[in-house]
Amino acid sequence: MQNSYTEDFYNYHAQEVRHSAEQIIPLILEKFPCNKIVDVGCGDGTWLKVFKELGAEEILGFDGDYVTPNILVIPQENFVACQLNKPLKIQKVFDLVVSLEVAEHLSDESAEIFIDSLTKLGKVILFSAAIPDQGGVNHINEQWPEYWVNLFQKKDYVVLDWIRPKIWNNNSVAYYYRQNILMFVEKNYLKNNNSLVSNTVDIWKCDDSSCISVVHPGLYIDTKSELRYVKNELEKATNPQKISLLNMIKLFPKVIISSMKRRINFFGNSFTS
Repeated sequence: MQNSYTEDFYNYHAQEVRHSAEQIIPLILEKFPCNKIVDVGCGDGTWLKVFKELGAEEILGFDGDYVTPNILVIPQENFVACQLNKPLKIQKVFDLVVSLEVAEHLSDESAEIFIDSLTKLGKVILFSAAIPDQGGVNHINEQWPEYWVNLFQKKDYVVLDWIRPKIWNNNSVAYYYRQNILMFVEKNYLKNNNSLVSNTVDIWKCDDSSCISVVHPGLYIDTKSELRYVKNELEKATNPQKISLLNMIKLFPKVIISSMKRRINFFGNSFTS
């Protein structure tokens, strides 16, 4: 995984990530009390920090050495720098393993190694990964959820899709979590822990006939807005009286800026409403 994220990146995303964690973690703790949490690809440690604030006794985060101490929001002793595309060297089992919007940054060749590392850390895994064309920084392996489900199935883990129905329309949660987040549980462990599936009415069935791959309206609207902006600028470029081709080329970076502003406004309005 390349050095993709800077302090500015984490500062930009800090609010939406924290607010998302504050909405999702209580749902997990209500159904599945857990005290020992590990986050693989933890970034600045925001999810771990919220888990700790809500009562977790032990937290540990793994990520690349590009996550420097000044970025971390958790104690430095709770963070281990590593290469996520290599097997993790730790002989410990946790109550809950977290890995959110990380796997898409690793190559297809490393995917099975990464899933193997997660399953060795615990029987219950909270997981999400970017879908094709979701977009993001250094996404090199965007896949539909079935891809990850198949890798987990090789390790005898089943998928439970009970979180997305509870947060799908919650604007305080970033759309990529609402779209992608799933729970994977080891089969034998699940048989002995019925609390994870006690309210089956809340679970989206994940069998061969189910629709586990979905696109959230938040991503759809973002993408349409960006395409509309580009279309408008291209139309202007065809009229020399409106804009020159040189100016059109200069305007393309504004697509990115425009997208960022829309995201800030979207989440800002959600948090203050």
